Amino acid sequence: MNIQIFGKSKSFDTKKAERWFKERRIKYQYIDLVSKGVSPGEYRSIKAAVGSFDALVDKGCRAYEELYMAYITPQAAEEKLLDYPELFAAPIVRNGKQATVGYHPEIWQTWE
Repeated sequence: MNIQIFGKSKSFDTKKAERWFKERRIKYQYIDLVSKGVSPGEYRSIKAAVGSFDALVDKGCRAYEELYMAYITPQAAEEKLLDYPELFAAPIVRNGKQATVGYHPEIWQTWE
């Protein structure tokens, strides 16, 4: 298992995800979404695993309204998402080609 947790340091769900993997002694790599972001290749892989662009966006964050994300085209929104990683919902937990957005231990238990 090669677990990556893309998260925000202030996100309670990110902290819960880290705790879940620590309690089970499963090694993981933590990537800070705000400072490091997500590469275009990682973004495509995560989007394919999750299934939709909307699942990746945190519509409750301040940047979502400041950047008028609800009013721009889907292509422009995807470009802004890569330029402004604080727009991502957290945590994004990835295991190879599989990924989840949010706290989903019931799915993580099935990963090998």
